[in-house]
Amino acid sequence: MIKVEYNVVAVMSGTSLDGIDIIYVTFSRSRNWNFKIHHAKTIKYSTKWKALLANLVNKSLGELKVLDIAYSRYLASEILSFINKFNIRGIDFVSSHGHTALHQPEKGLTYQIGNHKVFAEVLQQKTICDFRVQDVEYGGQGAPLVPVGDKLLFHNYEYCLNLGGFANVSFKKNNERVAFDICPVNIVLNHYVSKLNLEYDNRGKIASTGKVNNDLLAELNQLEFYNQLPPKSLGLEWVKSLVFPLIDRYNLSVEGILRTFIEHIAIQISKVLENQSSKILITGGGVYNDFLIQRLKEKTASNIVVPDNEIVEFKEALVFGLLGVLKERNEINCLKSVTGATRDHSSGKILFPNA
Repeated sequence: MIKVEYNVVAVMSGTSLDGIDIIYVTFSRSRNWNFKIHHAKTIKYSTKWKALLANLVNKSLGELKVLDIAYSRYLASEILSFINKFNIRGIDFVSSHGHTALHQPEKGLTYQIGNHKVFAEVLQQKTICDFRVQDVEYGGQGAPLVPVGDKLLFHNYEYCLNLGGFANVSFKKNNERVAFDICPVNIVLNHYVSKLNLEYDNRGKIASTGKVNNDLLAELNQLEFYNQLPPKSLGLEWVKSLVFPLIDRYNLSVEGILRTFIEHIAIQISKVLENQSSKILITGGGVYNDFLIQRLKEKTASNIVVPDNEIVEFKEALVFGLLGVLKERNEINCLKSVTGATRDHSSGKILFPNA
């Protein structure tokens, strides 16, 4: 008999390297899926791990496999500390995204470290993970995967927009769920503000003091990715090979770079939000950038809704928890209309401790 309630520890590590998001959540199914987050915490990366993760694209596949084991142990130990801190019992499973080390779906490649079998062994918990690989094998982008959660948990919004390392959007079009990456956000903003020895631009105050460089803005807006039709997704490799070199050619001040790039973000997102009277749920770390949100509001007449901090900060972990539940039930958690795969499917790998 299929259960109607699941207690899950769900985990997400994003490309912006803000840290590891961990939640303990109960999902229940009646007419619709419901959830209750009991505990939530973000574990900041140490200087060592942040440096290692920021440099993943320069590592060989062999090096990534070695690092995968170390990161799986590290990730599991942090989750174990979370479980012990809150004295959590009766977990059905841990559902984890891992951390994207390599994402080149056009070459049939995607690799999330932190999904090695040692992960389940350290935790001594059933684990559901590695959600992207199967989709790429089916010819899909392997991303974005969050739209299934948008469809099932946040169906009251016309658009679900996430402002994390990248901006991605999910919405219903022609009776199908459509979703794709729009443009880089914090992965670029945080990179340049780090030159001022800061982790992020608090409330966008630094960006607000800069001036838009129209030539750079025009070049950014002309990048080929923006002319491609969905499904499409972005990775750190794309940013490092195209965006950073383009920006660096202009030798601008940090303030000028941040201001210009925020304008770029606002323009690209506004192009996607076709329904100007729509209700938009915005989550991700970018919602704390007041200047970015201001520019978005000025670019669109849509009703922008920023939910409570728990959803803002932990929505992706929440959705990967749901993806684990759907995999456990052998139900569809990956949509071909979103990723471009040849079929809808139930994606993910199930690991058992000591198996």
